[in-house]
Amino acid sequence: MRIFRYIKNIFSREDTAASPSVDIGSLPGASALWPAAGAAPLRVATVYRCANLLADSVANLPLRYMRRRGDIFVEAADTPLHYLLSVQPCPYMSPFDFMRQLVLDMLLRGNAYIVPVYDPAGLSEGRIEIGRLALVNPSAVGHDTIHDRYTVNDITAGIHGTFDESEIIHIKNYTRDGKTGISTLSFARTVLSIASAGDRETLNRFANGGTVRGIVSNDTSVRGFGEYQDRQLDLMAEDLNRRINVQGRAITAVHGQAHFDQISMSSADMQFLESRKFTVRDICRFFGVHPSFVFDDTSNNYKSAEMANVAFLANTLNPILRKIEAEFHRKLVAPSLCCKRRFEFDRRGLYACDLDSKIRYQAATIGAGIYSVNDWRRAENQPAVDGGDAVLVSANLKSIKDMSASTNPANPKNDEKD
Repeated sequence: MRIFRYIKNIFSREDTAASPSVDIGSLPGASALWPAAGAAPLRVATVYRCANLLADSVANLPLRYMRRRGDIFVEAADTPLHYLLSVQPCPYMSPFDFMRQLVLDMLLRGNAYIVPVYDPAGLSEGRIEIGRLALVNPSAVGHDTIHDRYTVNDITAGIHGTFDESEIIHIKNYTRDGKTGISTLSFARTVLSIASAGDRETLNRFANGGTVRGIVSNDTSVRGFGEYQDRQLDLMAEDLNRRINVQGRAITAVHGQAHFDQISMSSADMQFLESRKFTVRDICRFFGVHPSFVFDDTSNNYKSAEMANVAFLANTLNPILRKIEAEFHRKLVAPSLCCKRRFEFDRRGLYACDLDSKIRYQAATIGAGIYSVNDWRRAENQPAVDGGDAVLVSANLKSIKDMSASTNPANPKNDEKD
């Protein structure tokens, strides 16, 4: 039914200007994210690291289109979807860049949109094939949540028109109504404002050498001829500021009956560096990333690092993977094939560079009878060996019946041995 609507829309779709979707820049209080002109949230080092860590971790895992064969699912390597997901989803992106940008749009803008574009040549020949997957700019999408319709006007992706909810793949970040995602930055705007202010203050401290601020006043106990007037105090303040900041003097004299009172606190009083450490951890909490992944100098050991990695994979990364798998399956698989087709990230890629963990995982799967030796040899691009297709299991365990029979004194065989 979705295909027929698509064919109909090719000939009858009206040219309608798309109203931009809600972006992070238009959210209430979003101005706090850009306290300086031209600045952006990704200029905060912790935000940059967290966003790129999540995006690269997802993009590093191949997304496979699987079909059911007997009791198992195998990769459908002879389908157009396999080529799109493993080689080139669209003419200007690789699968890695495509998935990486999808996750960044979801985290930083709240929503990521993919429009499946069907091959016109295949439709004319009666074949229903997806020609490309167009990742559109979230700012170029208007979402009517009442009628569940999307208006897209993305010149770069070459997508223009109005689409039903079933015709567009919509990956959402945290959502309150189940229809529109909300950017992580919108929730973290307070702590991001603190982080941006801390960066600017650090720059100012290094730029002027940590010069203090204060007030110049006259000695109020002295009256008459030696008293500075208001204009004279202003001139003295300008002169002191010039001598301290421009000439870089460490010690400056205050002449006459005037004296200087410092009003700014020192770095030690403000606990400046300590507050910045807390800011890093607060940002990590919003993204669900352990501080050790953003190179925070927290106390760390081998066990805590291992548990942090397990928590990251189970609580942060896996929900994102399941979210993408479920949305692809819901929009690209017909209801009649829901139990015969599926999309699945190859999570074995998590151990691609951790060779020690990879070997232990492979040995455990062989010992449990999940994979054979040749299964792993094929995965490692190694030739099969004779007898390698046999499924092996560990022989360290015995049935309790066998153990009781071998130790029973009434057993004749045991009597003979005695």
